[in-house]
Amino acid sequence: MTTTLTKTRRQEHTTGHERRPRRPRRAAQRRNWLGGLAGWLWLVVVAVPLYWTLITSFKQQSTYYASNPLVPSGDPTVDNYRLVLESDFVGYFVNSVVVTVGAVVPAVAVSFMAAYAIVRGGRTRYLRAVNGLFLMGLAIPLQATVIPLYLIIIKLHLYDSLLALVLPSIAFAIPLSVLVLANFIRDVPKELFDSMRVDGATEWGTLWRLAAPLTRPAILTVTIFNALSIWNGFLLPLILTQSPDKRTLPLALWTFQGQYGVNVPAVLAAVVLTTLPILILYAFGRRQLLSGLTAGFSK
Repeated sequence: MTTTLTKTRRQEHTTGHERRPRRPRRAAQRRNWLGGLAGWLWLVVVAVPLYWTLITSFKQQSTYYASNPLVPSGDPTVDNYRLVLESDFVGYFVNSVVVTVGAVVPAVAVSFMAAYAIVRGGRTRYLRAVNGLFLMGLAIPLQATVIPLYLIIIKLHLYDSLLALVLPSIAFAIPLSVLVLANFIRDVPKELFDSMRVDGATEWGTLWRLAAPLTRPAILTVTIFNALSIWNGFLLPLILTQSPDKRTLPLALWTFQGQYGVNVPAVLAAVVLTTLPILILYAFGRRQLLSGLTAGFSK
């Protein structure tokens, strides 16, 4: 009897020791000094041009070349911004907005419908050929199509108009947009589409009531990317427009370049004013993108 109780206590004692969780060993913390140094160097590379642009925009043209480029002016002035605003900056801004909105909205809408058709009906030979055509469009750079594009615009009698900038921008924005949106629509579970069809929804209703809400982050990403590319576009306005009232903001920077010199502070003031709408759009789009992602995960 005594031997049995002793064995039982030993088993309980051994089991208690086995059940005790082992304390995890502290992993040796290694600091990535090389990665941190590379990060700080990259921050300096990005921040110094921005800092120089901002402080130079408040300098006077007469004292610009005689001062240290990295030292703020002791007598800052807003004359450069006043000069930019008086040089028809509002007209250039309106032209950029018209071209950007007029190209981004149709490009994203057509790309979304094309991506949906490719994903839902990609087994047909025609849609596979269309998908291959869009992929081929990614391999053709804009610079390689300047001469044919110029001749087409001349034949259509659209030269020196904002429509001459909108139509090519739509064409060059569609291939990448279709690729990104098709990948996102392909990740939507097939059962959701089948349930919508069982409920009697048409393809058009499924497109806008199911695919559009679930791919909203991708739509916003494509919209922001295309808006940035078209807003900063320089080659198409340079080739396809001639009149000063048809210039966009990137091309309008030539206004402050004379025959014998360049008004550098005024140019940088125009750069700052041109960049502000893009920063606002990026901040707004980033918030919408994060809210769309969190809403999708919450479901």
